[in-house]
Amino acid sequence: MLIKIGQMLINKNLITSEQLEAALHEQGKTGELLGVVLIKKGFISEDNFLKVLSEQFNVPFIKLKETAIDPLAIKKVPAKFAWYYKVMPVKFADNKLIIASSDPLRSLDDLRIFLGYDLRPALASEAEIMEMIKEHYGVGAETVEGIIAKAPKELDAPKETGKIEDIEKLAEDASVVKLVNQIILEAYQKRATDIHIEPFRGKMNIRYRIDGVLYNANVPADIERFFLAIISRIKIMSRLNIVERRLPQDGRSVIKIGQEEMDLRISIIPTRYGEGMVIRILPMSMLFSLERLGLAPEDLEILAKLIKKPHGIILVTGPTGSGKSTTLYGCLNDIKSSKNKIITIEDPIEYELEGIIQIQVLPEIGFSFAQGLRSMLRHDPDIMMVGEIRDFETAELAIRSALTGHLVFSTLHTNDAAGAVARLLNIGIEPYLVASSVEAFIAQRLVRLICPECKKLDTAVPDSIKLIINQDMAKSNVALKHSKVEEINFYKGQGCKDCNFTGYKGRTAIHEILVVDKGIRELMLKKASTDELRDKAVSQGMKTLRLCGWKKVIDGLTTPEEILRVTQAEE
Repeated sequence: MLIKIGQMLINKNLITSEQLEAALHEQGKTGELLGVVLIKKGFISEDNFLKVLSEQFNVPFIKLKETAIDPLAIKKVPAKFAWYYKVMPVKFADNKLIIASSDPLRSLDDLRIFLGYDLRPALASEAEIMEMIKEHYGVGAETVEGIIAKAPKELDAPKETGKIEDIEKLAEDASVVKLVNQIILEAYQKRATDIHIEPFRGKMNIRYRIDGVLYNANVPADIERFFLAIISRIKIMSRLNIVERRLPQDGRSVIKIGQEEMDLRISIIPTRYGEGMVIRILPMSMLFSLERLGLAPEDLEILAKLIKKPHGIILVTGPTGSGKSTTLYGCLNDIKSSKNKIITIEDPIEYELEGIIQIQVLPEIGFSFAQGLRSMLRHDPDIMMVGEIRDFETAELAIRSALTGHLVFSTLHTNDAAGAVARLLNIGIEPYLVASSVEAFIAQRLVRLICPECKKLDTAVPDSIKLIINQDMAKSNVALKHSKVEEINFYKGQGCKDCNFTGYKGRTAIHEILVVDKGIRELMLKKASTDELRDKAVSQGMKTLRLCGWKKVIDGLTTPEEILRVTQAEE
């Protein structure tokens, strides 16, 4: 039988006789199926191998991603059977169930006995089968079914009266541990940065934040019965108090996925229907560099010069989640060396940077940014990073540090670069101190990139959007690639499985760099308005956030709608 399938593959010019001989030799050592060896060695694709198997065994080959799955067929096969036998129900009619498998020799007799239907096999790739099981049954569906079958009474106990010791015991159960692991793994595989677990009346939501936008996780409906067990399990992982449900709690846990270590930051708040939880997923190590920040070549040149200054403050501004910390880490990583000492004070420390001393703020014991800054100065640093300027004391200390010969990096929560000046003045800093210490303000936003797998020309961009682009380009002194909006080729993503049908995959940053020169300093000393500062900077060649965004659109990286979503209207 094995020689026969091998000969068929050779006759169809899908493999060579040398490849077959090598595969048979490997099979003799490992005992694996011939097809598995051929595919593993890269001699043939799984689809091509299955097509030949289909011909040999007279079993139809189907592409599950291109096949409409019958919801009735899903209901006929419990999740635990689908996962255990690695089969996918496709269609049910007239007591006949079409079921996809990757192995035509796999016996379906057990399933026939369990299900009581006439099973008709079809061939499909194992990867597609497992993906479709997850999509149609939900993450951890077989685990949920197994726990319900094992301990239905405990799970049906009312949440308010459930005993703590019972919940703790259930949270340590191997099945609940597996369920939580599956939820976290699914989030990681979908590139999620956060997992939101939210309780409501009679149900719970699990959502993933992917590329800055929240999406509902595909989980089975019965998962609501495990809400307390899931929360307790994650509390145990992060060494939090599982008995305390009335107060907010914060914790962390380190897990390993494949060869990569991930840092989980857990935050819990009490809500009306139970505890709400958010899990932030951070890689333990990341490659930080200025080139990866998404800066235009001319902006990269400006920033490279700024971070090599001997003293002064560089402030990165933007809302939460706009990538400010990543930009600061990229700057520090680029300038660190054995000749300088870099100290950071952060809340929290998001990533570990080798060769840099990082300090964690601890407000609960009175260790604030301001107190940390004072201590840092006694450690003879050359470069300092303050996670965020929140108050007058921190701002004043940062400015004094810059004036005494240190290069200081920090962040502010403002809408644009020019608005950061007004923010510092409102905190209580004197204009002359701001003018003499700050070297640049960098505003930043993150925009989603068009999915490369389903990218296509967009010929239906509304005239209203084209008008906005024309107006923004007309107001700018910066020459872009196109002078007229009619010359721009717009693109969009159609939506595919690779991007979760959003049309977007991955993110990049758009920037606005306001360099403090003589003209800007004079306006600062006069307490000029934000609009005056912005107009002056634009007249000297500064690209606004919106204009930087339009450049990304012109380059075919993102869509006009995405730029309008993340930038405010510029009057």
